[in-house]
Formats: sequence, structure tokens, C-alpha cells
Amino acid sequence: MTWEAWTASEARAIRNSGRWRAPRDLDTFGAVGVQASDGRPIVSFASNDYLGLTSHPAVIAAAHEALDRWGSGAGSARLIVGSRPIHGELEREIAGWKRTERSALFPTGFAANLGVLTTFGTTGVLVCSDELNHASIIDGCRLARADATVYRHRDLDHLRALLRDRGSRRALVVSDTVFSMDGDAADVDALIAVCAEEQALLVLDEAHAVLGPEVAVEAEAEVLRVGTCSKTLASLGGFVAGPARYIELIENAARPYIFTTAPTPADAAAALAALRIWRSPEGGALVARLRAHVDRLRPGHPSPILPFVCGAEQRAVDAAAALLEQGLVVPAIRPPTVAPGTSRLRITMSAAHTDTHLDRLVKALVDVFGDAVART
Repeated sequence: MTWEAWTASEARAIRNSGRWRAPRDLDTFGAVGVQASDGRPIVSFASNDYLGLTSHPAVIAAAHEALDRWGSGAGSARLIVGSRPIHGELEREIAGWKRTERSALFPTGFAANLGVLTTFGTTGVLVCSDELNHASIIDGCRLARADATVYRHRDLDHLRALLRDRGSRRALVVSDTVFSMDGDAADVDALIAVCAEEQALLVLDEAHAVLGPEVAVEAEAEVLRVGTCSKTLASLGGFVAGPARYIELIENAARPYIFTTAPTPADAAAALAALRIWRSPEGGALVARLRAHVDRLRPGHPSPILPFVCGAEQRAVDAAAALLEQGLVVPAIRPPTVAPGTSRLRITMSAAHTDTHLDRLVKALVDVFGDAVART
């Protein structure tokens, strides 16, 4: 079979399954804007801009200032000539925020997970990964030379059994702290305790943890904290924070760090400005506003990610289309992103949403799902 024929066959199989997708341009500033294709006004409930900082004047100004000072790109990898003062400043701020000795920046959170897992997941290591971890963790496990196994979602008894059956191998446990499709949270304290007891290195991905859970590392625990600048920090990039000895090894062994151009100075400056806002009283007020928005639809839910499981793929697609008719962008999430039979709408809340936006969302959900479903 020729490449042309193979490509056509693969594309046809995706189309026939009803899962063919294409990017959709939205001309937005913050949570509101228009569809570029037809100018239809929309409110987005699909972004990971959880505190609305992508449109914050201080974040925009910081990016402008960095652009004017250092230009549009770093031009090289960090270990060659790509490092600028703003990169180190952001890394120091992240380390202070995470209460760790050091941190290292990556171009994306995806690259950070690949870098961490391939650095420490070497031959002779057992990697234990939660079954609902993000694709970047899954791919990091696949690329690592370690033996990788999956433990049942948030099942610490299963995890402990795997660790105790590992023989003489070193062990690494990796988990999201907030899971991106269900919006539920790991029991971080219990994970830290299990890993300390079993002498396993714990890697926590906190990409969606704007509302928690908090991470309090025990003295005897070995923990690396991965995060992203691309969501709440309103920019682009990823990082890992932890003990200096681990971060220094990452800088010398992680291929996605060594062989990738550094994040742009403007991205780093925007992330630094966003982080300082997040840690300020203004940021506390934005977090409280986000918490209130979540509680309006699902009281006590641990994250801004609210899934409405539809089951059948077509039902999710139809529900998303019905919401779009009312000017609300809510994506239909289908296999392979989620398991067959669990297609869903994935609503993400932002502090940038207004009470009026939420009124419209609640009304639309009631129209689509009925009052009882819309409020569960």
C-alpha cells in the first residue's frame, strides 16, 4: 500500500467512526468573542484560562515589555544561548511558590512530563501510573525505558500492592492531582504517604489544580511537582519543581529540555506576571470567584472541570451543537479521549465568566438535559 493510499484509508476510518475533527477559530479576548467563520457572538466554557489572566492588563504589559527587550524568541536551547534573565526569575518564583529548592522550565507541560518520566523512568525502574492520567503522562511512560504499569483510578490499595510486588526495582509513581476529563482529585496526602512508606519517587502533575488539592510534602518523601504555564498562568510553557539534585539532573539528562528552544521571553514574562497576581490578594479574590462559579453548578466539586456525561457519542455531539446555537462553546469529548460509552460535555469555569454568563449556561443546560441532570 502506498503512503497516499494508507493516509486516505486512515482518514476514512476516522470519518466513518464519526470522530473526524478540525480546529475551529474563535476570535476571543478572555471568555467572550465571536466565531471567526461567521461572526456569531459566543461565550467560551471550554478554556483552561481558569482565573481569566490571559486578558489581564499586567500580564499583557509584561509580555510587551519582554518582547521589546529581548525580541520574539529565545533563539536556542537553554544550555546553549537561549537562557534570558526572565527564565531564571520565573524559575525562582515557581520554586518559592511550590516550596521547593529549584524548578526548571520546559516549552510546554507535555514536554515537562516527557522530560521527567524519561529521565527517572530508566531501565530497572517500575513506573506506576493512574489509569486516568493525562496523555502526556501516558506518552512519557511509553517513551521511558522503565517497566510501566497502570493502577486503578485513585485506588491506593492497588498501587500499594504493585509497589510491594516490584522486587528490587526502584519505583516511580505518577498521578495528576486533578484529572482533566472528570475534574476529580487525587488523594494527594495519601499518595505522598504511600510513596514515602514504599520509598517510591512521586511525580505529581498539578496542571489543573487551581482550586487545590494542596501539596504538603513530608520530610521523608521524594516528590517532583510538574505544572504548566499554559492554563491558569495564562501563557505557554511547563515546569518541574523539586529538590535541587533532581532538577540539576533533569537539566543535564532530559532530552525535551536539552534539545528544545527555550520558552519565549514574552511567554516567561507573562507567566511570571500571572503567577504574582495569583499569589496576591487580587488572585485570592479571583480564586474565590471561580470557587463560587463551580459551586453554583456543582457544590463542593474540587475543580473548574465539570463533566456532563452523555454516554453515546452522538448525544454529546448534539448537546454541544444545541449549546452553540445559544452562543455557548462547550466541547463534546469523545473516544479516544475518554472511554467508549462515556462521551460527555466538558465545561470549564473561569473567573472571567460573569453571573450573566452562568445564567445563560444554566438555562441552556436545563434546556438540553432537564433540570435534574443540569444541576447534578
